[in-house]
Amino acid sequence: MFRNSCPCWPVLFYCNVRGCSFRIAVLVFWYFGVYFRVFFDHSPHTPSIGLGSICPNTQPVHHVGVACAHQPGEPSAVYVGKMDAAVTQDDGKMQKSTNKPNFVPENNEDPASESGHDETQHDFVLDFVQKELGGDLKSLKNVAELLEKVRAEKEMLEEQVLSASSASPLKVSAALDAAEEAQATMTSLLKRQAVLSKGLDQHLQEAEPWVDELCQNIDHVDTMERSMRYMQCLQHIEELSDRIQQCLMTNSVWEAIDSVAAMATLDAGLQASSCLHLQGFLRATLRFWHKIIKDRLASDFEELLTLLHWPSISPPMQPLAPPANAQEISSQLDLLVSQLMALQTSDDLISEKALTTLPGVPQASPLSLPVQVMVLPLTKRFRYHFTGNRTTNSLGKPEWYLTQILMWMGNNSAFMDDKIQPILDRTGSNVNARVELCRGLLSLAQEKLTHDLPRLLYDDTLFCHLVDEVLQFEKELRSTHSYPAALPGLLHIPLEDATLQKWLTVERKMALEKVDSMLSGEGAWSCQYRDISDVDELKAPDCAETFMTLLLVITDRYRALPCSRAQLKFLDLQRELVDDFRIRLTQVMKEESRSPLSPRYSAILNAANYISTVLADWADNVFFLQLQQAVVSLGEVEAEGGRPVLGPMEAGRLASLEGSLFESLLALLDRLRGDMIGRLLDTVMKDVREKAQLYRQDRWLSLPSQCDQATMSLSSSACPMMLCVRDHLLTLQQRLCGPLFQMAWQGLADRLNSFLYQDVVLYNHFNEGGAAQLQFDMTRNLFPLFGHYCKRPENFFKHVKEACIVLSLSIGSALLLRDLLREALEGRVSLDRERPGGAAEGAGPGAGGPSPEQALNELGVYRLAPGDVLILLNLRASWPGQ
Repeated sequence: MFRNSCPCWPVLFYCNVRGCSFRIAVLVFWYFGVYFRVFFDHSPHTPSIGLGSICPNTQPVHHVGVACAHQPGEPSAVYVGKMDAAVTQDDGKMQKSTNKPNFVPENNEDPASESGHDETQHDFVLDFVQKELGGDLKSLKNVAELLEKVRAEKEMLEEQVLSASSASPLKVSAALDAAEEAQATMTSLLKRQAVLSKGLDQHLQEAEPWVDELCQNIDHVDTMERSMRYMQCLQHIEELSDRIQQCLMTNSVWEAIDSVAAMATLDAGLQASSCLHLQGFLRATLRFWHKIIKDRLASDFEELLTLLHWPSISPPMQPLAPPANAQEISSQLDLLVSQLMALQTSDDLISEKALTTLPGVPQASPLSLPVQVMVLPLTKRFRYHFTGNRTTNSLGKPEWYLTQILMWMGNNSAFMDDKIQPILDRTGSNVNARVELCRGLLSLAQEKLTHDLPRLLYDDTLFCHLVDEVLQFEKELRSTHSYPAALPGLLHIPLEDATLQKWLTVERKMALEKVDSMLSGEGAWSCQYRDISDVDELKAPDCAETFMTLLLVITDRYRALPCSRAQLKFLDLQRELVDDFRIRLTQVMKEESRSPLSPRYSAILNAANYISTVLADWADNVFFLQLQQAVVSLGEVEAEGGRPVLGPMEAGRLASLEGSLFESLLALLDRLRGDMIGRLLDTVMKDVREKAQLYRQDRWLSLPSQCDQATMSLSSSACPMMLCVRDHLLTLQQRLCGPLFQMAWQGLADRLNSFLYQDVVLYNHFNEGGAAQLQFDMTRNLFPLFGHYCKRPENFFKHVKEACIVLSLSIGSALLLRDLLREALEGRVSLDRERPGGAAEGAGPGAGGPSPEQALNELGVYRLAPGDVLILLNLRASWPGQ
C-alpha cells in the first residue's frame, strides 16, 4: 500500500533497510519541500508544507515538528504539524499505524485549494531527488552535502528578496519627485503661452487696418502693372503695324513678312491669356496685314505663272519654247515662292480654310501657300464644269470629274518637280510639291463626293457605279501618282456609318442575285475546263468558280479601305455568303441524294471541295492574316470596354495562328464533303453487294485443287462483281477531282475489305482448292484494280489478304498453328513461356517456340488477332481424318 501511495518509497525503503535513521530521510524530504515551495512561490500567503504534503497518502510515521519564524520581507512561516509515527519491523515487513497527520494550514486556508499547486511541487521535488541521488544506494552519503547546498541557495534567495524590497521605495520616491518637477515646468509653460497668445491677438487687432490698406495698395499696383503691360502690348502691336505699313510703302516685302511673323508669334503667345479684346484686336490686325501681303504676293505669283503657261489643262503636244527673259522669271519665281512659304505660319494661324475638314476625312496639315495659289485656276475650272446646271455635272457620271482630277495631276506633275520642288528644297521646308498638288486637287474631289453621295443612297445602280469609280480612282491615285498611304484619299468618305451600311447592303443584294442567277443557269454544274486535264485539277463546276470569283472581287473592293473595322465588316459579309452558298449546295445535294452516282451529285461534291480548298489558301494569305490580327486587337479593345466579341479560347487560337478566320466554315464544308462521299460509297457498295451474291454463295468446299487445274482463272461468279468495281472506279475518277477520288477509292477499298472478309470468308468453309481460288481472285484480279492508284493495293485489304494466307497454309503448318493458338487461348501456354518440343514450321530455331503473335507475324499476319486466326483455321475443310 505504501509503495502504491507514495512516489518516494524507494528512498524510504532503502533507508530502512540499511538501518539508517528514518528521521534524517524524513527531514531531507521535508526540507526539499520547503525549499522548492519558497523557490516556486514567494507570495506572503504560502501554505504550510509538511511531510503529508510530500507523501499525501502516506500514514504518519513519527511526531516531528519544525517551525520557521516569520521575518519581515520573507515568506510566511511554515508550520509543520506534529506527526505521529510508529515504525515496527516484523519479519522484514513494515507496520504502519492508522493515526493521521495533524496538518494545520496558515491563515485558515483550505488545503484543497492548493492541491494542484502542491502536486506540481511534489513532481519537481521527486525529479530533483531522483536526479541528485539516483538509484545508487551509495549516493545517500551525499545527503548532508546536498542539504547544505540547498540551504545556501535558500539564504541567497532570501537576501535577494530583502534587497529588492528595500530598493523599491527609493526608486518610487525618485520617480515621484521627477513627475512633480515636470508638472511644475508644464504649468509654467502654459502660463507663458497664455500671455503670448493674448499679446499676439492684441497685436493682430491693432495691425488689421494696416494690412487692409497694404492689400489695397498691392492690388492697385498689380492693376497698374497689368495695365502697363497691356498698354505695352498694344504699343508693340501698333509699332509692328506701323513697321509693316512703312515696309509695304517702301516695297520692303521681306521686312514686312518678318513683322507679320513677329505678330503671329505674339498672337500664339496670347492664346492662354484672358484678355479677349486684346486677342481679337491682335488677330484682326494680323489678318488685315496678312491679307494685304498675301494678295500682293498672290497677284504677282499668278501673273508669273501665266507667263510660265500654268496650269497645263491638256498634255502638251510639243515642248514650249522658253521665254526671252527666262532667267529673270526664274529668279522672280524663286523669290515669290520663298516669300509665300515665309507667310505659311501666319496663314496657318488665321486662314479659315487651312483647317477645314469634310465629314469622314481625317484632319491633315494645311496646304502650303504657294500651292493654294497655284490650285486657284484649276478650282475655278472644276467648279464651272462640275457644279450647277452644267451638262458635265451628272450624278450618273462620277468618272468625268474623277478622270479630270487625275489628268490635271498627271499634266502638271512635271512642272511641280522641275520648277517648284527645287525652290522648296532651298527654303528648307519638308514639303513635296507633287504631293501638295495632289492634295489640293483631291480636296476638290472630296468636296464633290461629299455633296453627291447622300443623293445616291436611294439608287442602288448609281451608288454601285460611284463606288466602282471611287475604288478605281483610289487605286490609280496610289499607284500612278505615288500618293502616300498615310494621307487621306476618297475612301474615307464612304466609310461613314450610313454610307458603309448602304454599301454592305448593296454588296449583299448584288451577290445573292448573282448566286441565284448562276445556280439557275443551264451550265451551272458543268466544268468549262473539263477537256483540259492540266488546268482542271479540281474539276470545279462553273457555279463554284463564279461564286469564288465574286468573293475575290469583293475582297479587291475592300482591300484598299483604310479602316480595319470596315474591312472586318466586309469579311463578315463574305463568310455569310459562303455559308449561304453551302446551304444551297446542301439543298441541291438532298435533291440529288436519290441518285448519288449522277454527274450533278459529283459536281456538287467538287464544288464543296473547291470552295474549301480556296478558303484554306486564303487563310494563309498575308492580307487575311493581317485581318486576323486586327480581329484579335479589336476583340481586346472591346473586351476592355466590357463588350468581348471573342472567347478566350478563340482569341488565343487566332493570336497564335492555330486557327483561321474561315475555321468554322471549313469545318462545315468538310462535314458536307464527308457526308456526300459516304452516301456515294454506300450506293456503290450496294451495287457491288448485288453483283457479289453469286460469288458469296459459290461452292468453296468442292472446288478442285490447284494441282488438278492447268491454269488458274478468275471465278465466273466473281466477274460481275469485278466489272462493277472497275466501272465505278473509272466513273469516279472521271467525275471527281484528284483529292476527292483518292478519298473515294480508299473508302471503297476499306468497305470492300470488310464486306469480303465478313460476308465471303467468314460465311463459307473452304477446301484446299477453294482457298487457292479465293487467293487467286483477290491477289490477281481485285487488288490489281486498285493498283492503278497506288503501289501496294494489298495494304488496303489486310483482312482479306491475311485470311487468304491463313486459309492457304499447308496441312502441317495449319495443324501446328492451330495447336499453338488453342494452347495460348486455353491458358496452358503464356506469351513469356518457352514452348517444349520442336519448333513449328516457320518458327525460329532453338528449343523455345514462338508466341502466337510471333508465329502469325512470321506468316505475314499482322492485323488479325489470334482468336480470329483460329476461327479461320476452323473454316478449313481439309483436315486429316475428315
